[in-house]
Amino acid sequence: MYRTIGKVGAVVSATGSVHFAPLSEFTEDQFMLGLTNKVMGQINLVLAGLSYVEDGGSFTLTSGVLDRDPIKMGAGAATANGALGGFVVGAAIEMPRGLRVNVVSPGMLEASVNRYGSWFPGHVPVSSKHVGLAYAKSVDGAITGKVIIVE
Repeated sequence: MYRTIGKVGAVVSATGSVHFAPLSEFTEDQFMLGLTNKVMGQINLVLAGLSYVEDGGSFTLTSGVLDRDPIKMGAGAATANGALGGFVVGAAIEMPRGLRVNVVSPGMLEASVNRYGSWFPGHVPVSSKHVGLAYAKSVDGAITGKVIIVE
């Protein structure tokens, strides 16, 4: 992707799969899905893009609410989300050329309530507008090494 597009000012990633199941049924391979796909997929996007993002540019990754407000069957997602938060905090102090890295961590989106609402009892859905503003804060703002929580 980077070779095709060339230099960019910012990269935003909102991708990654995790497995949902009761903890007693989880296997190592199912935990590894989240770690390999959601976590390393986004970390590799940063590593591969270090020389393609312009000086002072930014990387914005996406995690989610489950590492701070868990649900049943969500241990895999909680693990992946926490790992992404740890990555941006640790990586931010080593980013070259004024590059920045953050992760947006939204609650369940209002747009997802019909599909996933029953999985998130007691969670207050967040608006897509507020989530979009969090991405704008990361891309256009000056912060780095932050988990931007949207609740």
